[in-house]
Amino acid sequence: MHSDSNVSALAPAAEASPALTSDLVRLMWLASPALPIGGFSYSEGLEAAIDRTGLRTPAAVSAWLQDQLQLTLARSDLALVAQAVLAWRARDLARVHTLNDWVLQTRESSELRLQTEQMGRSMMDWLRNQHVGAANDDAHAASDSDVIALSRHCALPTYPVAFALAASLTGASVADCLSSYAFGWAENMVQAAVKAVPLGQNAGQRILADLANQITSAVADAMARDDRSRQAFAPMLAILSAQHETQYSRLFRS
Repeated sequence: MHSDSNVSALAPAAEASPALTSDLVRLMWLASPALPIGGFSYSEGLEAAIDRTGLRTPAAVSAWLQDQLQLTLARSDLALVAQAVLAWRARDLARVHTLNDWVLQTRESSELRLQTEQMGRSMMDWLRNQHVGAANDDAHAASDSDVIALSRHCALPTYPVAFALAASLTGASVADCLSSYAFGWAENMVQAAVKAVPLGQNAGQRILADLANQITSAVADAMARDDRSRQAFAPMLAILSAQHETQYSRLFRS
């Protein structure tokens, strides 16, 4: 039985005002597959690779996804998110617009372009929903209005740019923002593999561990890139994505 003194000692903590959500938790939130932006419905060419190239084992899937992380994500989306986070924080809207146009111009199939547009639009909708609730709170009304205005800056917001806006509102480092983006991508891709191969959940977790071990190096590569070294060159992935558009049986939208 607890003494009254022990109960009294705990009382101040219980009565304290709740702390603001930490930057770490906010990045975890952005990486969550439960975020209502539709990431779970895409395989980004993986389903076509399973159908066309015979990815049937955990080892083969793991190797394919590690290549995608290092050869496409790090050089393209992660590098762009790093630059977009800084642009949003500086309120350099011309730069944001340029980066958003680059994403739209480098999506090499209709499915990949529709994915980035749908997820970008959904991310901006989610972000506005998070900031509209405090509209009656004078202490937050101005900042919320600012976020809502920023979320409408691009007529066709792409997912990397929309994610960068949400991540830029935290106090997290750019590297941590990129780690969140990469882990969210990895978890969605592993779940796609578990469903499409199919694989067991333990095999999926081993693949996720392989990807997680490479995220730090992928982030470092991305942060070292500038406009001239950022690239979107993955011809086989583009071919697989185009083939997926007419694939006879599909679970995923890309």
